Amino acid sequence: MTTRRDFLKKSALATAGVSLLGTSAAWSAAKNIDFKSCRPALTDRTFTSEAVERIITKVKKGIKNPELSWMFENCFPNTLDTTVDFEYIDGKPDAYIITGDIDAMWLRDSTAQIWPYLPLIKEDKKLADLFKGLINRQTKCILLDPYANAFYKDFNKETHWKKDKPTPKPGVHERKWEIDSLCYAVRLAYGYWKEAGDASIFDKEWEKAARLVVKTLRTEQRKNGKTPYYFERVRRNRTVTAPFKGKGRPIKPVGLICSAFRPSDDGCMYPFLIPSNLFAVESLAQLSEIFTEVLKDKDFSNECSTFSKEVFDAIHKYAVTDHLDYGKIYAYEVDGFGNKVFVDDPNIPSLIAMKYLIKEEYYQTDVYMNTRKYLLSSDNPYYFKGKAGEGQGGPHAGMDTIWPMGIILRAKTSEDDKEIVWCIKQLMNTHNDMGFMHETFHKDDASKFSRSWFAWANTLFGELIIKLYQEKPKLLKSI
Repeated sequence: MTTRRDFLKKSALATAGVSLLGTSAAWSAAKNIDFKSCRPALTDRTFTSEAVERIITKVKKGIKNPELSWMFENCFPNTLDTTVDFEYIDGKPDAYIITGDIDAMWLRDSTAQIWPYLPLIKEDKKLADLFKGLINRQTKCILLDPYANAFYKDFNKETHWKKDKPTPKPGVHERKWEIDSLCYAVRLAYGYWKEAGDASIFDKEWEKAARLVVKTLRTEQRKNGKTPYYFERVRRNRTVTAPFKGKGRPIKPVGLICSAFRPSDDGCMYPFLIPSNLFAVESLAQLSEIFTEVLKDKDFSNECSTFSKEVFDAIHKYAVTDHLDYGKIYAYEVDGFGNKVFVDDPNIPSLIAMKYLIKEEYYQTDVYMNTRKYLLSSDNPYYFKGKAGEGQGGPHAGMDTIWPMGIILRAKTSEDDKEIVWCIKQLMNTHNDMGFMHETFHKDDASKFSRSWFAWANTLFGELIIKLYQEKPKLLKSI
C-alpha cells in the first residue's frame, strides 16, 4: 500500500519549504472527453471516508459541466487521499496532516484542510476519529512550542531551517509566530465539539494547551513593550525575516495582539495584523464558552471573554479608517501609532475571508462590505489583472501572481450569482488542465504556477462547490 510518505518520495515537488514553479506538459492529456479521475487508486489513498464518497457522488449529479464535476471529484477529497497519517497512540487517535508537497504540518492548514468534512462526522465514526486525532496532535504541538506554526510528526526530528535564529527545537519545522495558528486550533476543537456533541476532547492536556494559547496571546499584546519572541532567517528573501533583529517594527500597546507573520508566511509590515486579531476575538469567545460549559472554570472563562472584547474594541478604534472612495474600511495592518497598510492576504484569515471564517457578530458588516469592494478593485495594489485571469495576490509568490484561494473566497463571500459564476469560470480557466487548484498562477499565463499539490486550496474549492450545491443548486446547472 502506498503511504503518505511514499507520495512525498515520488513527488518531484517534494522540496521542503520551497514553492516550485511548474508546467502541465505531462498533464495536457488529462482534460479529455471522459475527464478521467486524477485521484490515486483506492489502495493508495492515505485515508478513506464512506461519508465523503457519498457526498462526492451526490454533488456530482447536481453539476452539469463535466469539467467542473471532474475538478470537484479531484479536489474535494484531496486532503484525505494524499496527506493524512492516522494512527492510535496510547489508545487515542492521532492525525498528522501535511499541507501537500512539504512534509510538515501547519496548525492553520491542517485545520482548514479537514474543516469541510466536519458536517459529515456524525455519519462516519472513522472521520470523527480523524478530527479527534488532529485535535490531539495539535495539542501536543502547542505544548511543544506555542510560537511555532509548523511541525514534524517526529518530535525528535531536527528542523530543515537550522540557520533560523533561534534554531527551532526538535519537532518544529519552523517558528513563524502567526496568531491564526493558535486560533485555528481553537476553531477545530470548538467546531468538533459543537458538531459531535463530544466533550471528551477537552482533557487535561487540551486544557493546559488552551491556557497556554491565552497566555501567549496576552504576552503578544506587548503591553510592557517586551516579547520573548524573535525570528531571523538567513536567506535572500527578506519577506520571511522580521525586521529589527527579529522583533518586528515598533508598536504602541493599545490592546491589539502582535503577529510576526501573515498566513502566507510572509512577514508583517506592521505587527497588529487585523484579520488575525478579528479571528482571535472569536477564538477567545469560543474558549470562554468551553470553559463555562465544559470545564466549569468561570474565572478563566471571564478572562477570555474580557480579552475578546478588549481586542474587538481596539480593532474598531485603531483599524477602521475613512477611505476617500469607499467609506469606512478595515486596515490590514496597523501599529497603534496611526500607521496603517491597506492590502490583504489571499490566504485565510484575510479581510475578505471574515464573512466565511467568523460569525458576523465579531466584525462590523458595513465596514466589511466597504473593505471587500476596495480590495476587489484596482485601488488595491495587490489586485492583478491579466490575459489568464484576475484576482488578489501578495508578496509571497511575487508580483503579478494570483491565488486561486483568493478567487474561491471571493465566491464564498459573494451574494451575487453573476460574480459567483464568474469566479467559478476563472478557476476552470486557470487550473491548466490539471483538475486541481494551485497556490498561484501568473496573471498572463496559467501554465506558470506554483505548487501542483496544495491540498488546502483543493479542499476549499470542494467546499465551495458543496455550498453552491446546497444553497444555489441552479448555478451548478447553469455553468
